[in-house]
Amino acid sequence: MIVLKLPNQTVKIDKGELVSYNANTVEYIHQKGDPGWRNADTEMFPVIGPTAEANFTVWTPKGDAIQDQHGLLRELTYTLVEADDTTAIFQKKYLANTKITNSKYPDKSIVSELYWPYDFQFQKKYELTNNGLEITFIITAEEGMPFMLGYHPAFKTESKFTKLSTENITIHVEEIQAVGSRAYSLTDVTSAQLQNPNPLTIETQGFKHLMLWTEVDTMLCIEPITFYPYDVTQDKLSQGYSYMGKLPVEYKVFLKPTHL
Repeated sequence: MIVLKLPNQTVKIDKGELVSYNANTVEYIHQKGDPGWRNADTEMFPVIGPTAEANFTVWTPKGDAIQDQHGLLRELTYTLVEADDTTAIFQKKYLANTKITNSKYPDKSIVSELYWPYDFQFQKKYELTNNGLEITFIITAEEGMPFMLGYHPAFKTESKFTKLSTENITIHVEEIQAVGSRAYSLTDVTSAQLQNPNPLTIETQGFKHLMLWTEVDTMLCIEPITFYPYDVTQDKLSQGYSYMGKLPVEYKVFLKPTHL
């Protein structure tokens, strides 16, 4: 367990997963073991969304790849690169066409192994600041590699009457629940505020949209994404790709408690 600290703020990271963000004695992260979801956060890469109806196959310029829902990155293990009192960097590396055991097989999937036809390196950097927590994702891969990226953190909520506000809309948790597994889409939204008794602002950089999901009243997943996968059928999922340039790319998420 890696612990980052500043006055009135504490972050706990377990093998790369954000399992606690406490500010002024308020816990903002959904706790593993509580109803709603078995995790606290994860990443969706190199694809977002379901692939079952496309026989778990997605197109790439180097040929088809086998991917389960939300990609294969979550099947890899983070290693710690470096850490100090306020910063921690974790990393995953993947070698092209390496077959990765699918943890959803056989109970929730018919494919036992996943693979992707490109090398990549994926870093996750946590930095605790006086304004809150900054999370940076750094992708390094060959020029032209296609990808989608989504960050999937879960936040504690108080009840079905909890609201999420953006510049143009306010959504209640019960409205998000009504959408079901497809998730509630907020197009071209890069900032939102979770309206708990202790509000939390989520700001993003590089991501294009937000996707919202929950099945319970006490948790809300607020997911920055580069592409909303339900805008297309599963066999057309590749329409949502971004493509690597010559340099690594960075995406950021900022968690800012209103009262610090």
